[in-house]
Amino acid sequence: MKNHDDSLNHAMIEFYEKLSSWEMAVVKDKGFSLPQVHTVEILGLNGPMRMKELAQKIGITTGTLTVQVDKMVDAGLVIRTPHANDRRSILVELTDSGRSMFEEHDKLHMQLTQDLTVKFTESERIQLLDFFERINREF
Repeated sequence: MKNHDDSLNHAMIEFYEKLSSWEMAVVKDKGFSLPQVHTVEILGLNGPMRMKELAQKIGITTGTLTVQVDKMVDAGLVIRTPHANDRRSILVELTDSGRSMFEEHDKLHMQLTQDLTVKFTESERIQLLDFFERINREF
């Protein structure tokens, strides 16, 4: 068991490093930072979000997010709107340009997923999905 734990640990780290390098290469030429692209991804998947919720989802402080969102507003990727039911809250949502970036980036992720799992059977793909979902619940 100990040997498998060690191997699993190293395999997970290697996967993370390769995925991070791929992500950096994809984002590098777009003129946006990786945190900005991740913010677009989260908003694309979840829709408009309160600043506090978005900061928690990304794992940064609201102060850091505010600076990032300011730059993204200037770049035309997001807009801030007042929350309909809570006057103290501000929602961040994608603009059409931000939505286009999300869709383009999401297609790249889908292609990577297909490329990495092309030799997997359907049941292996389902099992891998189950493993990722279980791992993600532990975070």
